Amino acid sequence: MPVRGIRGATVCAANTESDILSATTDCLSAILKENSVVISDIASVFFSVTPDLNAAFPAAAARAMGLAHTPLLCLNEIDVPGGLARCIRILVHVNTAVPQSAIQHVYLGDAKQLRPDHNV
Repeated sequence: MPVRGIRGATVCAANTESDILSATTDCLSAILKENSVVISDIASVFFSVTPDLNAAFPAAAARAMGLAHTPLLCLNEIDVPGGLARCIRILVHVNTAVPQSAIQHVYLGDAKQLRPDHNV
């Protein structure tokens, strides 16, 4: 079965543990729902955060959602001048027969400006 990538992003209100975990949960939940993904089909998840977010690991939200055995990785996003602040980006690798063209990418809140062609 092929592995497909599903992208998503969201923005946190503030650099706090609760905001990071809440924003991550909202975005990851939307990605899974929009693509009818079950946890057992997830191969891995990458999270990147802008340098202004360091109060929590987004992976902690995924673990709380039940991704206890899924490989998770948190990374720093490159610090591009003028880039979107307090942004969490997510890349979910899913084992699925769904063609890449049918994948629904999810951009929430202020992150919609990153990919206006992929908004839920």
